[in-house]
Amino acid sequence: MKKTTYALALAALLASSAASLAEDTKIGVLMDITGPIASFIPPLQNAANLAVKHVNDNGGLLDGKAVAVYGDTTGSSQGAVDAAGKLINVENVPIIMGALMSGTTIAAAEAAAIPAGVVQISPTATSPAMTDIDDNDLLYRIVPSDNFQGKVLADMVLEEGINKVAVTYVNNDYGVGIGGTFVEAFKAAGGEVVAEVKHEEKKNSYRSELATLSKAGGDALVVIAYAGDSGSKIVKQSIEGGLFTKFIGTDGLRDEALIADIGAEALATSFFSAPTSPDDNPNQAMLHEAYTAEYSEPADKPFVDQTYDATFMTLLAVEAAGSADRAKMAESLRAIASAPGEKVGPGEWAKAKALLAEGKDIDYDGAGGSYDFDEAGDVAGAIGKFVVDGDVYKQIKIYQ
Repeated sequence: MKKTTYALALAALLASSAASLAEDTKIGVLMDITGPIASFIPPLQNAANLAVKHVNDNGGLLDGKAVAVYGDTTGSSQGAVDAAGKLINVENVPIIMGALMSGTTIAAAEAAAIPAGVVQISPTATSPAMTDIDDNDLLYRIVPSDNFQGKVLADMVLEEGINKVAVTYVNNDYGVGIGGTFVEAFKAAGGEVVAEVKHEEKKNSYRSELATLSKAGGDALVVIAYAGDSGSKIVKQSIEGGLFTKFIGTDGLRDEALIADIGAEALATSFFSAPTSPDDNPNQAMLHEAYTAEYSEPADKPFVDQTYDATFMTLLAVEAAGSADRAKMAESLRAIASAPGEKVGPGEWAKAKALLAEGKDIDYDGAGGSYDFDEAGDVAGAIGKFVVDGDVYKQIKIYQ
């Protein structure tokens, strides 16, 4: 009896020691926590943290726990390089989720992640410039390029019966990319761009640019910028000067901070485009239910779906690789995201972990849709049309 008790105690002690020796695995989470899109960030941090929680509550990562290590780009290129460098060289992360803005994503990739051989997957960066970066198969995104969104936005505008527009876009990777695509597509479809002005960030006044745009006589002003920087100022100064009353924007302007600053009534005739989940996607409902249960708030905020998915996919890539070896991440990420494989959805970590342990392939379909990467690390996707509804945005149509 004593021997049995001793043996059980010894076994428990050894198991406890083994568990204590199990190493946690870090992943990098690179976000523009401060800067022009700061108002977007809290729900996105919740989404990333929820993905990590789903992993740790359902078996953990490899033989330990997953740990999300955050880096703040400050919304600037140099800040992105510094934050990514710290994640890579100090925290030794094998893979990075982020960044969010196109400019910060590209800066971090070119100066830090690609030279170090670290995979980076953005949930939100849309600049067409990302497609042609010589990245050694290390840079990915799970939203469609603005080459697609710009064309969709042109269709939206013409469907509204608006044939003449003035256009202003911010002079950065995001604004130039989608602005150029929209203008080209709108003209090709028969629309008239009466004036086109590229504007700089962080100015206090855009009244001179707006005067030029207004004199040209467009029926609406297309504003491609971040609401937290130039976007909200341009809309506000347009209204104050009696220059434009109808505004058309992209995802950077689909920010509840714009509604708070301008007011819903003044935006009643405006509309906005943004990447969205495909229609009737059950995985979106699955995530939204889990998000609301965890945080007691709705999940229908910009890029919550994509941020959760990108974070969960980085964790799946590490688990599928069987280690935190950076050299294995690209192949592993492609493997968990694409057919063939048994379907796995948001929160289904225990199922994915068991399948991978059995040597089986998995295919993650997320809240934002399925993510079959092409050679450039791009995906197809869906774009939603949004209008202001009270103090939030309401999706009224999906383009695929």
